[in-house]
Amino acid sequence: MFDTATAILDLLGVVVFATTGALVASRKEMDIVGFALLALATGVGGGTLRDLILDVPVFWVTSPSYLLICIAVAIVVFFTAHVPQSRYRLVLWLDAAGLALFAVAGTEKALLAGTGPVVAVALGIIGATFGGIIRDVLGHEPSVILTREIYVTAALAGAVAFALLDAAGLSREGAVLAAVALGFAVRGAALYWGLSLPRYRSRPGTKV
Repeated sequence: MFDTATAILDLLGVVVFATTGALVASRKEMDIVGFALLALATGVGGGTLRDLILDVPVFWVTSPSYLLICIAVAIVVFFTAHVPQSRYRLVLWLDAAGLALFAVAGTEKALLAGTGPVVAVALGIIGATFGGIIRDVLGHEPSVILTREIYVTAALAGAVAFALLDAAGLSREGAVLAAVALGFAVRGAALYWGLSLPRYRSRPGTKV
């Protein structure tokens, strides 16, 4: 039902998100089992929820190699996490890449499953953000979903871009590259310049 190219997008997103999970485990000085747990939960969490909502076989159940890849990533990071000077900064930038990849992969998978574009975009956002939420909850990190910088909006941008380009008849490769690049660019710009959308400010109520 789903082509190999879609699976490759899932794979790239899993690897990147699993790496962020393992890096968070290193910040918390966990053992190798903790590394594997956070890598697995982050790597497959968003895609799992997406597939359950779509009512299609969960991708890592039909292809257990995804789990093995997450564990392999955890082992590699366990022995190399000390190399980058700022692991938290690396987590944020890798998370931006994973966000863009999963937003597009989720949107495409939903469209291939026969959903409308609005539902496909929503599932792209869910798949892109849920793994990071699980990682931050398990790792007792400030949730990326609540950061001041633009986050969910970046996933929305990538998902909407792919849905529109796909509807316009652009080649699959072109639509994927453009949408992933846009999602990453929006999140990257937010990280680099501290961009955020206008926030709600408390103010006195109005008497009726």
